[in-house]
Amino acid sequence: MQHFLTIAELTSTEIENLLDLALKLKRERAKGGNKPILAGKNLAMIFQKPSLRTRVSFEIAMKHLGGHALYISPDEIGLGKRESVADVARVLSGYADGIMARVFDHEHILALAQYAAVPVINGLSDHNHPCQALGDILTILERRPRLQGLTVSYVGDGNNVATSLIHICTKLGIHFKIATPLDYQLPPLVVVKAREFAAKSGSQIFETTDPFEAVRDTDVIYTDVWTSMGQESEKAKRAAVFPAYQVNTALVRKAKPDVLVMHCLPAHRGEEITDTMADGPNSVLFPQAENRLHAQKAILAELLGEKKKTTKKTKSKK
Repeated sequence: MQHFLTIAELTSTEIENLLDLALKLKRERAKGGNKPILAGKNLAMIFQKPSLRTRVSFEIAMKHLGGHALYISPDEIGLGKRESVADVARVLSGYADGIMARVFDHEHILALAQYAAVPVINGLSDHNHPCQALGDILTILERRPRLQGLTVSYVGDGNNVATSLIHICTKLGIHFKIATPLDYQLPPLVVVKAREFAAKSGSQIFETTDPFEAVRDTDVIYTDVWTSMGQESEKAKRAAVFPAYQVNTALVRKAKPDVLVMHCLPAHRGEEITDTMADGPNSVLFPQAENRLHAQKAILAELLGEKKKTTKKTKSKK
């Protein structure tokens, strides 16, 4: 791994190794603290979009591992406007050991990686959200040690979160169902890639407009906001389309009794998910949020830490 830009670029072994490392670092932290394996290392964090989880989890992850993170606000750079992406990448490469960016345009992530002399991490783009997906699977793995053969059902907008989720599931042999309204499906090329991954891993993909069909007998129900940042002008239109896709008691009853209910947060309670489901016994929303910290520690350790010749592969997931 030179960068962490998209799940689609990773092999299943690389994903499994990151999950193994995340579990190891989480246990290590619980036993008294992480070793300062990133002592003296600095992470530059570019933000075009505001964030609670991304900013705090990366800052604390660097601190736990002995390093330092620097927050750079939208006004300080004006990425691609005040200063070209290529120039920003080359300037920050002279200061920091890594760059994390949370942007609107995925092309900015690709350009940063092209011109930077240090590793680049995609903290979110309009195309995908790979850090979120890694934390999501870590959360499932802690509760379902055998990933292969599980079913994850996504209900709602076919957005950047859903893109990374379908790719990581199909890379790892997890069946993926998705229910979206017409005109809000995943981009066709995203599904084409997922089917290629599924053909190798043995997972299956099921697309529908019926949320109740999508969650029938599933192991995991996942949802996200109906209107993401940058789509505010569509809010009224989307509010008229998505209510049938709310994760509520009636929907969750169609799944397995021990189904995990997930949401990447922030949640618009009363819209895509009810309080009863967000705070109920099946909810793992807040362990899921915490696991962003541990998953990102693994990414940082892999990209910024001392390179190991081999990484032991966890066999329990196969």
